[in-house]
Amino acid sequence: MTGGRRLGVLVTAALALVFDGVELGLMPVASLSVSKSLLGASYTPTLGGDWFARFTAALMLGAAVGGIVLGNLGDRIGRTRALGVSVLAYSVFAGLGAWVRSQEEMLALRFLVGLGVGGVWPNAVALAAECWPDKSRPLVAGLMGAALNAGILGLSQVARLWPVTPDSWRWLFHLAAVPAALGLLALRIVPESPLWLAQHAKGSTANPDSTPAPTANPVRELLRPPLLHTTLVGILLGSIPMIGAWAASKWMIPWADAVAGATTPGYKASTQGAWAFGAVLGSFVGAQVAVLLGRRRAYAAISLGAAALTVGLFRGTVPLRPEFLPLVFAQGFVGTLFFGWLPLYLPELFPTRVRAAGTGIAYNVGRFATAGGVLLAGSLFTLLGGSYPQVGSLCGLVYLLGVVAILWAPDTTDRTLAPTPDPKPSRP
Repeated sequence: MTGGRRLGVLVTAALALVFDGVELGLMPVASLSVSKSLLGASYTPTLGGDWFARFTAALMLGAAVGGIVLGNLGDRIGRTRALGVSVLAYSVFAGLGAWVRSQEEMLALRFLVGLGVGGVWPNAVALAAECWPDKSRPLVAGLMGAALNAGILGLSQVARLWPVTPDSWRWLFHLAAVPAALGLLALRIVPESPLWLAQHAKGSTANPDSTPAPTANPVRELLRPPLLHTTLVGILLGSIPMIGAWAASKWMIPWADAVAGATTPGYKASTQGAWAFGAVLGSFVGAQVAVLLGRRRAYAAISLGAAALTVGLFRGTVPLRPEFLPLVFAQGFVGTLFFGWLPLYLPELFPTRVRAAGTGIAYNVGRFATAGGVLLAGSLFTLLGGSYPQVGSLCGLVYLLGVVAILWAPDTTDRTLAPTPDPKPSRP
């Protein structure tokens, strides 16, 4: 693959993740305004927090399903085609949110948006990793992680300039439909992974009467020996930072809205902006930390730091205090080092023929747990009398599980992504 085509792949994959980040950051900024608008006189602050948890859980469930189904699709029909389908899915369903008339309609659409959100990550990461040489992968992995959070940062700045309020929020969903053009572009002109093409050609040669995908059923292969242990480890390592991010740290944004929204409508966007700025830097640096410390030590250190900063944020300050936004930035930086680590580590776990499905399952099955964690956090929020500090600090302790989970993970530092060392699947 020429340098120009390789760069085109990287730009497309990164933009798909940028807009993925826009979708992830949309409801933390807009949720309370949407609920106030659609619920009318029945709205209460506690009910608003409960609906925030439901919207988040619906997105996570959709992303979990989409990551598995569309990651599997990427191994069957190609990374770029599955990527294009994923971008179209989150764009179209997000755009339809501009016309909802009830909370239930929005809830259903957030699940459908999640299908595309989940599908983008495994296909974009696998595509970029396979199109660039091994020596460039830490940089590419950092860019992939940073791109996702750059979308959240960009959205926060738009919302800061044009505040999202109960009287003005539908425009944000119109804006979220724009990336559909990128999805069409991916389907039409973006080149395919040469490693996937080589594996696909090998499968076709072995079966000349058909044109099968490299693996007849990637998910089935991942869920039986010898790859089952690898898959379970990947799921565990992908789940912990996801649960921490959505069941714990994301409460800082509606907390900022609840405290400052009446007097400073743009403060919630400033909060998300401070977090996202730290997250862009953290997710880019995460891969470099993995190279510097080693894959296993880096994950353990990030887990400890994320737990300390999340609990410190919710227990040590409140919105509008001078130290609040700097602590939000610090938590965003450390808590998202995981998301530079994961794009480097997860592709190293899986062979080429099941790489998109494997990374999709590892990253997105955690979203099932995340959805459950978010709903539990929503119930805790209600039981604790609507206390954002208590629910955020309690849920932030989940990061400590990473110190234990990494003990079961293999060290992949010296692995390459070439298809030749792929392990042979066991016979049924």
